[in-house]
Amino acid sequence: MQGHEPLPARAAQDEVLEEQNGTAAFLSAGAEIAITPEPAQPAEGDNVTLAVQGLSGELLAYNWYAGPTLSLSYLVASYIVSTGDETPGPAHTGREAVRPDGGLDIQGALPGHSGTYILQTLNRQFQTEVGYGHLQVYEILAQPVVMTNSTALVERRDTLHLTCSSPSPAEVRWFFNGDTLPIAVRLGLSPDGRVLTRHGIRREEAGAYQCEVWNPVSVSRSEPVNLTVYFGPERVAILQDSITRTGCTIKVDFNTSFTLWCVSRSCPEPEYMWAFNGRALKNGQDHLNISSMTAAQEGTYTCIAKNPKTLLSGSASVVVKLSAAAVAMTITPVPTRPMEGQDVTLTVQGYPKDLLVYAWYRGPASEPNRLLSQLPSGNWIAGPAHTGREVGFANCSLLVQKLNLTDTGRYTLKTVTLQGKTETLEVELQVALNLPSSHKDQRHLPEPEPGTG
Repeated sequence: MQGHEPLPARAAQDEVLEEQNGTAAFLSAGAEIAITPEPAQPAEGDNVTLAVQGLSGELLAYNWYAGPTLSLSYLVASYIVSTGDETPGPAHTGREAVRPDGGLDIQGALPGHSGTYILQTLNRQFQTEVGYGHLQVYEILAQPVVMTNSTALVERRDTLHLTCSSPSPAEVRWFFNGDTLPIAVRLGLSPDGRVLTRHGIRREEAGAYQCEVWNPVSVSRSEPVNLTVYFGPERVAILQDSITRTGCTIKVDFNTSFTLWCVSRSCPEPEYMWAFNGRALKNGQDHLNISSMTAAQEGTYTCIAKNPKTLLSGSASVVVKLSAAAVAMTITPVPTRPMEGQDVTLTVQGYPKDLLVYAWYRGPASEPNRLLSQLPSGNWIAGPAHTGREVGFANCSLLVQKLNLTDTGRYTLKTVTLQGKTETLEVELQVALNLPSSHKDQRHLPEPEPGTG
């Protein structure tokens, strides 16, 4: 280090810093003292030494200041080299001690010890020099907390606000599902990185959000905040046997069972309602079971899905018809063994859907024996064989009331379609004798033995 001129000669180029005990103290413009902390990046609780390099000459005293100027209020301690006496100053915290080599030890440094430090030396010529250093004590960071305006939002409608709450002025970074926040989301961060805002939240942004505070010696990550984004329903569809049937016509064999499933993309799971030919069914499930397919089940089935959170809804429909195999008609008497005096219905299944007219006959399908005919208007016309006890229905079935034994025999149904196709089907009706109870009892009496009176 270069030699110093006598203090009066340097007054023009030196700066007067402060009056201390009536003696003028001067800051040398050519100071070469260097101050460096050891360790370079201390954490709170570490023992730190502000090491000094560049001291020269025979020194009388050291003054340490914890502040930006040589103000008495910033004085940490004064140290007399020859005696080793140390005098604490106003800025002494009880943790500082001056070393004989000019360094300053700080036991268990705290973040409050961070800042600018100045060492002022005094030599035998009563000349002073100063050196500057900076100390940054990094705190051990507490776990931050993510605060949110809501953990469940509606897609494209709601705005997400996330705030990383931490008492420390540390750097902040965000994580999404354990990975660094994507750049598209980072664009919504505040300048200090502590507030995340997303307008019109999207479903792909649902997941776990965390923030992390860090400094060179410490890092701490928050607990995850799980965000749910409500959306849908979308792509409502009806499935049968895991195959999409929406908008299709489903062919079902007569008397078989099948299940329709309603599916959609939705969060949360939507509420379901089914309708048949525009009429609501009492079914709030995601599926509809048809246990036995008949002509009565033919029609349009509609599933309506409604999201209770987004208040949106969607629907899908299918048309269900009997398959070609079901066109084959069958006639079944109900009851199958009617008795005299009872009513019987000759129930028809699988009649043609494009029916123009039908006619019932006693015996073979010959005109004179016709019982009645059903016309497209829904009216039926009695034929020559009508007894007044027969009634026809739109599904071709025939009701015979108050049977008698003469009703036993063959009945023939003849159908004609709009295309002119004719089909004939026969059924045998057996009417059982309804015996009086006395006759029934006599049938079970033992026969009299020969020779008895």
